[in-house]
Amino acid sequence: MPKQPFISIPLDIPDLRVLQTDLTQADEFILTVESTLESTTCRRCGRTITELHGLDKSRLLRHLPILGRPVYLRIRPKRFRCPFCDDHPTTTQELDWYDPNALHTKAYERHLILQLVNTTLTDVGAKEDVTTDALEGMLDRWIAGSCDWEALKTLKLTTLGLDEIALLKGHRDFVAVISGRTEQGRLLLLALLPDRRKETILTWLKSIPTSIREGIQTVCTDMWEAYISAAQEALPGATIVIDRFHVARAYRKCVDSLRTQELGRLKKELPKELQLELKQTLWPFRKRETSLDDDEKARLECLLGHSPALRQAYQLREELTRIFDTARSKADGLRRLRFWEWRVVKSGLECFEPFLRLLDRWRELIANYFTRRQSSGFVEGLNNKLKVLKRRCYGLRNVTRFFQRLTLDLEGYRLFSPWHTTTSSAPHGNS
Repeated sequence: MPKQPFISIPLDIPDLRVLQTDLTQADEFILTVESTLESTTCRRCGRTITELHGLDKSRLLRHLPILGRPVYLRIRPKRFRCPFCDDHPTTTQELDWYDPNALHTKAYERHLILQLVNTTLTDVGAKEDVTTDALEGMLDRWIAGSCDWEALKTLKLTTLGLDEIALLKGHRDFVAVISGRTEQGRLLLLALLPDRRKETILTWLKSIPTSIREGIQTVCTDMWEAYISAAQEALPGATIVIDRFHVARAYRKCVDSLRTQELGRLKKELPKELQLELKQTLWPFRKRETSLDDDEKARLECLLGHSPALRQAYQLREELTRIFDTARSKADGLRRLRFWEWRVVKSGLECFEPFLRLLDRWRELIANYFTRRQSSGFVEGLNNKLKVLKRRCYGLRNVTRFFQRLTLDLEGYRLFSPWHTTTSSAPHGNS
């Protein structure tokens, strides 16, 4: 058999000596190592002790692969005898590069955590030959199950987002999603709460450290009253903004309902050859007027030409969108909203009545959008990540595990990638 070339690869583990290297028949490297440290801390009195008292039983720890081959480190931890305590107990030396009860080195656990970003426990377990239970244990050691406020004190949290997501299909088992954005625009996951009741939201908001809570300037939310009333009580100094996306969805839904009614009427009244002109008009009707191409404009005109009421509703919808796009201040926005409301009433269109009631109830909070033009866009983007994660993992019922997995997807590369300068050897929370 030809002689194999050899290279030297540093283990990057301090205070360790390699005694022997073996390559097994299963193509696994087993490195027999020993600690070069000649002391430890007594488990009873806490003093430094140096009197060697033999070796503990052998341990086999999975380490980072080398050239695609699994690597194991075999070590017999040193034991030291305490001369200061009365019965002279012995203490096993503990080393920083592995946990006493772990089966893997911390470096390998970091590697596995990085592999879990944007994938599943099952996939990583199959690729690395690691059990799901072991991976869940690593998640618990390296990713906090709730927000680490101490880590956030160095960041300036200015905006809070309140929304929800259904854990089960059919809009059941809602969990509240609370996210934040810093002054620099960085998105943070702050909490996943088991329900969206006011008491739950209020308790969590009051748990925010005072120094962080006082810096929150804006709360973006939908029209769920529990969110609004909890934010008003816990964050009296913040501006509450009802998200433009939810407002737009409400008034556009009104116009969509009229389109459905008018299509039903036209299909009964128009001859079949004219009914064909109504096909493929849904998306041209739903798109913004400025986004239509020539073909879409032609198809939309065919639809609106047969229904003056629908044309008027479409124009009012587009006018309201322009108000949100161009209002220069809250006062200007409120004035234009009142004028738009007057035009709707004058038109006699009944389809907008649900939105007019909504506008009457939440007018001030809707108009707060015009002050800084802040919306829940960052919240909706986070919700999309939640939905993708939920589908990828075939459902996540455990809220704490859900928080850990989403934190890992958002922050994993920043925290654990070896090419990122902020990584360290210590476990992380939401930092």
